[in-house]
Amino acid sequence: MKAKLHRPRRTRLGRALLVGLLSAFALSSTAQTPLAWNKDAAAAADVTPAPVTVHPSDRPAPLPADIQRMPLADSFDVRMFEAMAQDLVANQRVPGLAMAIVHDGRILSARGYGITDVSHAEAVDAHTVFRLASLSKSFAGTLTGMLVSEGALRWDSRVADFMPSLSFADPAAAQHLTVADVLSHRVGLRHHTYDRDIEANAEYHNLVQRFAAAPMACAPGQCYGYQNVAFSLVGDVVFAASGQFYSEAVTRRIFKPLGMNDASLGLEGITASSRWAKPHVRAGGGWKSLMPKPTYYRLAPAAGVNASISDMAQWLLAQSGRRPDVLPAPLLATLQAPIVGTPGEMRGASWRRERLNAAGYGLGWRIYDYSGHRLVFHGGAVQGYRGLMAMLPERDLGVVILWNSDSSLPSGLLPTILDRAIGLPSHPWLDVNPDIENLYASDDASAPATGGPQSADAAARPQ
Repeated sequence: MKAKLHRPRRTRLGRALLVGLLSAFALSSTAQTPLAWNKDAAAAADVTPAPVTVHPSDRPAPLPADIQRMPLADSFDVRMFEAMAQDLVANQRVPGLAMAIVHDGRILSARGYGITDVSHAEAVDAHTVFRLASLSKSFAGTLTGMLVSEGALRWDSRVADFMPSLSFADPAAAQHLTVADVLSHRVGLRHHTYDRDIEANAEYHNLVQRFAAAPMACAPGQCYGYQNVAFSLVGDVVFAASGQFYSEAVTRRIFKPLGMNDASLGLEGITASSRWAKPHVRAGGGWKSLMPKPTYYRLAPAAGVNASISDMAQWLLAQSGRRPDVLPAPLLATLQAPIVGTPGEMRGASWRRERLNAAGYGLGWRIYDYSGHRLVFHGGAVQGYRGLMAMLPERDLGVVILWNSDSSLPSGLLPTILDRAIGLPSHPWLDVNPDIENLYASDDASAPATGGPQSADAAARPQ
């Protein structure tokens, strides 16, 4: 017999918030009402979303008078970050890497470093395609939000209305699970449910049927549990709501309008690319290239996107409000607002422990308090690929770093860039030649801090 989960009594305040939220949805199915934090999560993390600024896609526009945007600190120097990236691929400490930095509606840098494959060396450039792993989740949240804006569904739509056969161990869970719950990892399942089965080559639809026997940690909407298989339910919702397969919808509604010309989905997508980076794992004292595994590609919303750093620069600009013709400001504000607290994110890497004061998850995005500054973030990792993506809205700054190996070494490049943007004291997050920092520290202080536009042509669960 399936056990029914205990549901805590809602407080009077909780009921009022819920009624208010649902009333807003009832007034307009296209409303992009910011979603409230879960009551218990709010006590664990309080990250206040900053206003979203809309700019034309061709040139920056002045900010409204009530928005105070801060300039980049004087220590911010794109040339130094590019030198650090180059140092990371020296002597194949990592095989290949690509980095994009955008600011004030402009691409300051979008370049490749190192090689695509240690066995058949080819230079990584701005159009070399990488596997994004869980950076794909931001595309899933955004696509779903576009359908909400069009009235095809609502954030509080029940997933069971689109998937009548969906079942969980708690008989009532499927009837309570909403689209927003799926995208914010509040399905109620334990963390990473059935990820190991995906890694063992199981099929997605078979695992969905097995949700009926999967242990649950709470009722839907009541707790956070990071998912890849359950997150991908949103792909079925997209198909039912739009009549388009998920991959087709992402391509037509996001890639093409934003000019993400190298982007694709799936294993067939990356291998068909004219230039793509092979994944690498440790082998003795060096690196060994592999063919990408198809496993997590079966979860397209959670981990299915491939893209070049040129594509990702366009994605940063759009998510920063620079493409309101495709992604309007109210949609971005909703996607990038925290819904549930994720205090566990403040552990792990040293920069997380030392810089994060609070952490939450929105709709395909993580939202952090980074030393008092709002940071919109996501990371991704799957065998042989890693990536980081972050935006500091108050500085109008976006950064993406992609690399084709299991090394964690490049991770320190992100907090290095963020610290310099904010003006925090220098910290050795990154193991690079110290002469690099000394070189740029001794440069003429009157030189432009951001430089000019630049361009150049073991399995891990997606995080």
